[in-house]
Amino acid sequence: MRSTIFKTVVLPANAADLFAMYMDPAVHAEFTGGPAKISEEAGSAFEAFGGLLKGRTLQVVKPRLIVQSWRSVNFADDDPDSTLIIMFMEEDDGAGRIDLIHLDVPESDYQGVSGGWESRYFAPWLEYLQAR
Repeated sequence: MRSTIFKTVVLPANAADLFAMYMDPAVHAEFTGGPAKISEEAGSAFEAFGGLLKGRTLQVVKPRLIVQSWRSVNFADDDPDSTLIIMFMEEDDGAGRIDLIHLDVPESDYQGVSGGWESRYFAPWLEYLQAR
């Protein structure tokens, strides 16, 4: 069985800056703590954490939307890629909101992926922004 993850986080930076941080491989690596490869070009390869996460950038609507095919090393070889949709929006106070929908996550890795968004992305991203 495959599942869907829904996450929302508000971070202390505007939405356009959050989008740019996610799409910049050096900054992506800084706030996640692992090497990253990412590009806004449709069809380009995506990697995070030195290849523990891999996929392709499918669509980018700068600075509001990123769609990627996505898989972790914990997916079984016969598991199809999942689809990640990330939307960036402004909050009234100037903060940025990220709405994330992660489709078709294998049940066998659901807990790891779901928890990973919090522990490997959102919490370190907040710490990174607070330290700037």
